[in-house]
Amino acid sequence: MATSEERDGVRLSSLDSPLGDGLEVTKRDLVDHLDAFADRLVPLLAGRPLTIKRVRPGAAPFIQRDVPKGAPEWVRTVATWSDRAHREVHQVLVEDRRTLLWLANQRAVEYHVPFSRVGEEQPTGLVLDLDPPDGAPFDVVVRTARLCRRALAEAGLTAAVKTSGSTGVHVVVPVHGSPAEDVAAATRALAARAERLDPELATTAYVVAERGGRVFVDSTRSGRGTVAAAYSPRVRPGLPVSAPVGWDELDDVRPGDVTVRTARERVGDGDPWAAALPEPQQLPADLVAEGHTIPVARVAAMHEGKRRARAKAAEAEQ
Repeated sequence: MATSEERDGVRLSSLDSPLGDGLEVTKRDLVDHLDAFADRLVPLLAGRPLTIKRVRPGAAPFIQRDVPKGAPEWVRTVATWSDRAHREVHQVLVEDRRTLLWLANQRAVEYHVPFSRVGEEQPTGLVLDLDPPDGAPFDVVVRTARLCRRALAEAGLTAAVKTSGSTGVHVVVPVHGSPAEDVAAATRALAARAERLDPELATTAYVVAERGGRVFVDSTRSGRGTVAAAYSPRVRPGLPVSAPVGWDELDDVRPGDVTVRTARERVGDGDPWAAALPEPQQLPADLVAEGHTIPVARVAAMHEGKRRARAKAAEAEQ
């Protein structure tokens, strides 16, 4: 079998080499998956500044926002400010199959995008990212997803659900007509309402030590955050895929069921994610107002950490 070939004008190399350490797949497995799902994945990425997670044999996986070096001139990018790098970076815009194939050849495994398109201020959706405690059965995630669905229904909203490709699920609500700050606020309110429905199962505690073995309902990826796109692989053994799931199928799902090697057979030629997503919805004013009374989780955790550090220092001085 050839170890290199050309697709859509993109030269692909080392296809039969291991993709990365401990991933149990070849580079060809990644390329073939992204190529097979290009018609469904590209529309989810188009117009959105891309954050990728890349791998290299012999090195740790790494997150990259700036365009990889040596990009062809036809790879489109958009300039954005990186708070982490303290400089402007140029993020890739995946507008076509060949850009996706080129990224696959760079061993880009994960594809994370914001809910806002370039040049548009209003996000197109929000997400509740459900993260189970270590070692917990997937059943607790399923139960929490149903809590979120109930909280959404009580607010007059509907959602689609997909596996995260890791250990949790993403509950996604298409929206329109609200600025990023209001979408983020509404997400915080929905997470809080889900927690109140069963506080022994779900929590909005950002600090892991404060979760008490409960499922974390993470509201921080909405607004200006990012989320792994449907059909994106994840950097885990076997390269599981973030896969659409019907609400009535959740009980039969297990993390890792859908991988880059099994996705084509399991998903088929259709686009179940596009079919599952409801039409964009207007956020209720009371939901947004409630959310604006709830501190941003990361900020609250940071302030609490500083408070505890000051208290500990003061105690040591006594």
